[in-house]
Amino acid sequence: MATLQPVVLFFVAGVLAGVIKSDLKIPEALYKSLSLFLLIAIGFKGGVSMAKYEIMEVLPIALSMVVLAALIPLTAYPILRFVGKFTQADAGAISAHYGSVSAVTFAVGVAFLQAKGETSEGYMVLIMALMEIPALVTGTILARAGASGEKTQWGKLMHEILTGTSLYLLVVGVIIGYYAGTKKLVEPLDKMFMDLFMGVLAFFLLEMGLLAASRLKAVMQKGVFIVTFGILFPLTAGFFGAYLGWLFGLSPGGTMLLAVLYASCSYIAAPAAMRIAVPDADPAISIGASLGVTFPFNIFVGVPIYWQMAEWFHSIQY
Repeated sequence: MATLQPVVLFFVAGVLAGVIKSDLKIPEALYKSLSLFLLIAIGFKGGVSMAKYEIMEVLPIALSMVVLAALIPLTAYPILRFVGKFTQADAGAISAHYGSVSAVTFAVGVAFLQAKGETSEGYMVLIMALMEIPALVTGTILARAGASGEKTQWGKLMHEILTGTSLYLLVVGVIIGYYAGTKKLVEPLDKMFMDLFMGVLAFFLLEMGLLAASRLKAVMQKGVFIVTFGILFPLTAGFFGAYLGWLFGLSPGGTMLLAVLYASCSYIAAPAAMRIAVPDADPAISIGASLGVTFPFNIFVGVPIYWQMAEWFHSIQY
């Protein structure tokens, strides 16, 4: 197992502070600022890397992986509905969370590769941005199909998804980074978005630790099933992602990041979208599972496992 990265230890510090009821608090304005920085930086770095590729060379691959990602909520829903005995609304909402992605988990994966001196395809950020849409729409359909009550306001939902902060800043970052990369104008922003990235990520993970600790009670109330699902399902989805990365000919680093994307779950974009699309769902369950179980599992244990999966697939001889 790989050495625990220092940035992950900041998450541990945050969880510990929450458990012992420390008065440590990250000002909300700072937390939001850190979020904005990370989203722009991830997009910008990805856009710079994408400048090495022809758009039409990578777009078919990216779209194929995004379409296949829709299988994640379709697989999660029947498990949650019929094994976990969740309501239709909750099962659909949780499925949407797990089909969507976590930019912070992706950032931890990038940090892991950096520490190992490994590289990845720049268009992984494009895949991350695109994966939000099918997962949230699929989860909404599953949650509301055949259910009584008000009809889903699809126009409002799609506006929320497409113009939400996360997706907007990722896309803007990719576009600006791609432009800077093609015009060789990256250097002026290097220190801002490249050099400061790990430090900002450490601060953000400290806050994530505090937030995860506050969700532990909701997780404990739902028993063993949600903990088991929150660990085993991401591992299965990550294995599928690693297989696809290998099948599509990605580098080991790219294969690992695709596994991370497939295994991660949203706790920012998905809750906002589900609030509009599935108001009957209990947000404590979905956020508790994603942030209280899967996010800590992925950054502590999952990311190194997904790297091992990538290495294993790439060791296979045709």
